[in-house]
Amino acid sequence: MTDTPRIHFIPLESDPQIFTDLIRALGVQSLEFHDVLSLDPSDLLPGGALALPTPVYALILIFPTTEAYEADLKAAKRLAHADGTNYTGCGAKEPVIWFEQTIHNACGLYAILHAISNLDPEIARLSIRSNSIFGKFLESCIPLKPETRSQALEESIEIAEAYRQAATQGSTAVPNAEDEVNFHYVCFVKSHANEHVYDLDGDKNGPADRGSTSGSGSVLSAGLNLAKSYIMAGNPNFQLMALVPSS
Repeated sequence: MTDTPRIHFIPLESDPQIFTDLIRALGVQSLEFHDVLSLDPSDLLPGGALALPTPVYALILIFPTTEAYEADLKAAKRLAHADGTNYTGCGAKEPVIWFEQTIHNACGLYAILHAISNLDPEIARLSIRSNSIFGKFLESCIPLKPETRSQALEESIEIAEAYRQAATQGSTAVPNAEDEVNFHYVCFVKSHANEHVYDLDGDKNGPADRGSTSGSGSVLSAGLNLAKSYIMAGNPNFQLMALVPSS
């Protein structure tokens, strides 16, 4: 592990249409991203004023970070690699699939990977074209250890090009890939192995198990509670997106 990224990407604007366009380019059909405009589940469920298409497969949160927050994450990851407690899980039998972030400013891409790679197997079969960029990439890299999995992502020219096209679509000025951006994406998914909700952040030391989905089987209510915990920690400027069936 090194603190100096080998590769830099342009940050991805937090626009659900851009996220949807990117997964389409990578080979995901019949799914799309929507803005989540409330943290109250009753608003978002069918019949609610801000109802989302159902079911919700994953939530992606973007929130502002601080230098102290980033320093703490780097220190924790560095210590884990040094003392051998870093996450080494691999293969489809893991509770969730996790990618360690090694590409600078690509946290949006890692959030998308976490959302798509942890779909229910039947939904994944129907939604990810097997001969697509994502289909071939996930088949080849899920069996790999985290370090090798990260390297495979770094070396994927097809994913890098699809990402570049998406990252230059935004309505705001496109920053340089080497710039420091004070916003970060994380993803909340449900494990289909143990029905727990996981907080997936490539900057952390592996997937974080946040407990049972409380019998509802839904990532929505548990994910909203996780989002609230980030906001209550001093991150009032946030945006939340949901991965849902195409309308």
